Amino acid sequence: MILAGRDLLAAAQTGTGKTAAFTLPLLQRLQLDQNRALPPGRPRALVLTPTRELAAQIADSVRVYGRHLAPRTALLVGGVSMNPQLDALRRRVDVLVATPGRLLDHLSQKTVSLAGVEILVLDEGDRMLDLGFLPAIRRLLALLPKRRQTLLFSATFAEPIRELAGDFLRDPAVIDIAPRNAPADRVEQQVHPVDSERKAALLSHLLSAGERDATLVFTRTKHGADRLSRQLERDGIRTAALHGNKSQSARTRALDDFKQGRIQVLVATDIAARGLDIVQLPRVVNYELPHVPEDYVHRIGRTGRAGRAGLAISLVSVDEASRLRDIQRLLGHQLPSSVVEGFAPSDGRRSPAPATTASGARRHPTHRAGPPPGERPASSSPRWSARPETGSGDSSRRRHHSYPPRRAATTGDRI
Repeated sequence: MILAGRDLLAAAQTGTGKTAAFTLPLLQRLQLDQNRALPPGRPRALVLTPTRELAAQIADSVRVYGRHLAPRTALLVGGVSMNPQLDALRRRVDVLVATPGRLLDHLSQKTVSLAGVEILVLDEGDRMLDLGFLPAIRRLLALLPKRRQTLLFSATFAEPIRELAGDFLRDPAVIDIAPRNAPADRVEQQVHPVDSERKAALLSHLLSAGERDATLVFTRTKHGADRLSRQLERDGIRTAALHGNKSQSARTRALDDFKQGRIQVLVATDIAARGLDIVQLPRVVNYELPHVPEDYVHRIGRTGRAGRAGLAISLVSVDEASRLRDIQRLLGHQLPSSVVEGFAPSDGRRSPAPATTASGARRHPTHRAGPPPGERPASSSPRWSARPETGSGDSSRRRHHSYPPRRAATTGDRI
């Protein structure tokens, strides 16, 4: 479809190769007309992504897949100096990979022009068309040529997002791989009911028991990620935090340390839920359930990638019961639930799902340890902040709801 020049809306499960699915034909199309000369700073293809980490990963993929074609690639993301980006834009650019906020900065300074773009790719298209990014995307689309090819890729597309995409696509081909909003087949999912004030202790117990697998832990807020990271460090578990308030150098270092096995646990907000490919990540933990059910699919999609098996654990307190129901409604089935021995919810409080008793952590059968933590002292769980994740166009935006929670409004509801 891409080689034929069709606009495309494509949905496929996480970890199935969507980056290659648009990069390979994109490079081939550019190669077919390789003699077309454009002035410096005028890219022929533009890839927009919601996060800096995903943008850097896609830029690396373009270079790897095109190593025999040597495409000229530029990366424009926030949080870093503009000088190297200005140097790249002073030369010919075939493929420009950018986050919307930083691209708008360059456009305002007239250091880049979109007049020559032939192919536009919106990766994680549902996130790019939600309320947080939509104004920036509309501004960028107005600067693009009317005659272009537009490609939208994501693991999830709510029906309102599909309808909204019709404003930007011309007679698009639609490709759905596997059921809509379905997680990867090889991700085993498990719910552990627990009191909210004992989540940190339970997480530390799971991370220290049995095989100490590399684990990506998701929280809802930046402050919560920092607090939990410090708690796990006090328990002797090598940990780093990743969120939008960190400098780009700190974010890059934390992600690299995690990929290289120098730390066992990466505690992150939803900026790590989209598109990041971490080789042989055996386990993901939802320390807190997301407000938007579709984000659950993206979170657990960091494991079980490229045909590997994975384990996704959710620690669910009674106040998150409505979020769990929304996730199960999206998935179309109930998630298996078991109480970890010694961490049963308080008497008289309803568990979020029918539960059985488990003696400890589920062990992943195919992966082995990361760095062993030291002895951990007994400690109590901190109280978690409810401050929402906020930031610029480069980072995740969410509307948070007051306690007690109601059913979380989806992106589609707000549109």
